[in-house]
Amino acid sequence: MKRLPSRVGIMLYFQLVIMAGTVMLAYYFECTDTFGVHVQGFFCYDTTYTKPYLGPEERSAIPPILLYAVVAVLPTLLIAATETVLFLVQYTSKEFDRSEKTVATGDCCYLNPLVRRTFRFLGVYTFGLFTVDIFANAGQVATGNLAPYFMSICKPNYTALGCHRAPRYISHQEACTGDRDDILHARKTFPSKEAALSTYAALYLAMYVTCTVRVEGSRLAKPVLSLALLCLAFLTGLNRIAEYRNHWADVIAGFVIGTAIATFLVVCVVHYFQGKLLLNDETPTGARTRAALVGTGQVESPLDKYIVSQVRRDARSLAVDRFCPTA
Repeated sequence: MKRLPSRVGIMLYFQLVIMAGTVMLAYYFECTDTFGVHVQGFFCYDTTYTKPYLGPEERSAIPPILLYAVVAVLPTLLIAATETVLFLVQYTSKEFDRSEKTVATGDCCYLNPLVRRTFRFLGVYTFGLFTVDIFANAGQVATGNLAPYFMSICKPNYTALGCHRAPRYISHQEACTGDRDDILHARKTFPSKEAALSTYAALYLAMYVTCTVRVEGSRLAKPVLSLALLCLAFLTGLNRIAEYRNHWADVIAGFVIGTAIATFLVVCVVHYFQGKLLLNDETPTGARTRAALVGTGQVESPLDKYIVSQVRRDARSLAVDRFCPTA
């Protein structure tokens, strides 16, 4: 008889399809001209777009390659290192010595809890990173908002456009005589992608550190680290404004997008990073939750069943000792 695929396998396949679709959509926004940029017009001699052009993005104080490397590498290293330390601390604890040391998922596969949690948190983070990129690119393509230095690279011929007679609104793309690639890039500023990505990465990491690290004496260490990450994101946005690459509204919109997506994923998807590592949920509430899961057949692994049986046995022993004390 042919065996039907398990629910875990179906959900994993579905999640991989969603991730692949998200990556492909981000690729089409980022690396192709599939989506045309809206051509926004401007008034002659509009001082809003006459700021000096300080060169391509590679000459910025925070170049794109540096920003992308930080938002990709730093969270990976921090989450992987933190999960490893937490796993080793609980692996060597006395409570863990009385339980199984492998968590089973499905009917045939065994997955270490460290690997499971790390891949879960990093997978959600990666999905959010591409989602932020899609939101930012979609906003830039749809609005076609002009950069503060747009006139410096557009180089419009005001005489040919008739601006010497009276102020006019120029709405056709042929009004510019500068480099086409630079002009196209100068039409994609709202919202600020750099501000959105940096805010998303900083807030996700700050909430991860706050929710997962519970060490004595860390009352000030966690807020300092979280505020330092948020400060770096804030400085990234200020740098975009100081170099006349984005308007204030562009940066604020980027902050809002990054904050909203990070908050949604942490609250609604990973539930404040409260997934079970090993035995870090031994409160009465956690025991009742596990017992309820066993009763409804929703336990993830044999380790959970073993823990619930141990909790029930300890509770029965405690009740017997309380009401039937030995002489």
